[in-house]
Amino acid sequence: MKYCRFLSEGQICYGSVEDRDGTLWIAGLAPAPEEDLGFHLAQLRGDARSVYFKSRPMSEVDLLPPVTPSKIICVGRNYRDHAQELGNEVPAEPLLFFKPISALLAPGSLVRMPRVSARVDFEGELALVMGRSASKVQPDEDWRSYVRGYTIANDVTARDLQKKDGQWTRAKGFDTFCPAGPFVSDEVDPEAGLTVETRVNGELRQHGSTADFIFFIPQLLRYITAAITLEPGDLLLTGTPAGVGPLAAGDTVEVTISGLGTLTNTVAPEAD
Repeated sequence: MKYCRFLSEGQICYGSVEDRDGTLWIAGLAPAPEEDLGFHLAQLRGDARSVYFKSRPMSEVDLLPPVTPSKIICVGRNYRDHAQELGNEVPAEPLLFFKPISALLAPGSLVRMPRVSARVDFEGELALVMGRSASKVQPDEDWRSYVRGYTIANDVTARDLQKKDGQWTRAKGFDTFCPAGPFVSDEVDPEAGLTVETRVNGELRQHGSTADFIFFIPQLLRYITAAITLEPGDLLLTGTPAGVGPLAAGDTVEVTISGLGTLTNTVAPEAD
């Protein structure tokens, strides 16, 4: 199934998403306590077509990030061509870092460029959404049973600060530096190869495939959960292909992944 998270008459809701002749529609509504996602999904898989909710194009609602994670874990340099374009060695083990929850940003919202950075880059990538708690996942386990679905993320990065600081927390962690959405789907298969593309002002900048991962999702889940328990709703950014580059105020960034739609955000200066 596909679902999104949005505002309806001031209330946070989850909606089932359907493709109708190339246009995404919200076909059902599941208003419920914000923290009870299990209840939301049960509603959406059942009779979600509420009598007081009129089906509508997804473009007509105020989308929110489709997840409310307890943490955002990211994988650096998971494509050889991206590691090489920045002059880095290909890692022997997954390279992990965190983004704070405050970096999470809704589709269509503004990415704010901090005054302290002279170069802010886009990094389009596939993101995994956890479906249940995972700790010390074993090689013989069905890793897919831990996954709720997939969405799109943009790992916005202050590249100059990343180099200056020697570690990545500040450069990756500014408010608005983790756009995610527009919806979550369990109907795609990253191992089969999902095309990842990023466009800036309509110009193609990144084109890659998840088939080119250095570390595939089963490896990532085993490596991460050997140290860190992943909880339902947690977001795992799986890495970006080559082609990253700087943004300027006024730019529109579109990250498209086959089967997951397009995540669109505009860049603006830091608010006063």
